[in-house]
Amino acid sequence: MREEIINHVEGFHGHMCPGLAMGIRAAEIALERVGKHAADEEMVTVVETDMCAVDAIQYLTGCTFGKGNLIHRDYGKNAFTFIRRSDGKSLRVVTKPQAWGEPDSEHAELFAKVREGQATPEEKNKFQTRHRARAANILKAPAEQLFELQEIEARVPKKARIHTSLRCEDCDETVMETRIRKFGGRNLCIPCFEKVEAR
Repeated sequence: MREEIINHVEGFHGHMCPGLAMGIRAAEIALERVGKHAADEEMVTVVETDMCAVDAIQYLTGCTFGKGNLIHRDYGKNAFTFIRRSDGKSLRVVTKPQAWGEPDSEHAELFAKVREGQATPEEKNKFQTRHRARAANILKAPAEQLFELQEIEARVPKKARIHTSLRCEDCDETVMETRIRKFGGRNLCIPCFEKVEAR
């Protein structure tokens, strides 16, 4: 992956980190083995996590929530399935546990301090340096060291559809008809349904 493209991905995400680097590498494999950047919906990606890698995958593959060809399954796994619509070719890319590098207790301590807002400026800089170094290692590592590749038979998801919007009879906001809930004969959005049901 060219440095210029990596810089664009970093700009889109906001920072470079090991998770973003992992997404760059997964997307690289998908583009090489499954297909080109999805100008429309010819490629579908199913992600099993909501971590940084997903931003790289969106940016590089062109699969997005808005187009309906990026599907999130909240399994908490660093696994990504890429599907080509034309023939159903599917590849599941699973991050290996050792892909993140050797355990580094100092990096973990610095990470905890940064997340808790307790890191000094010097510790923040040290953390960023080590974090970027881990990302750089991922970007140059052999793919087989990072991922297990599984050619699978995946069900090709239906193309995105535009549904009619209905008015919630409680908050008066419009909601996609497939997300409407009925309560006492009234059309309610999910948040209003949950409020009424909890009473």
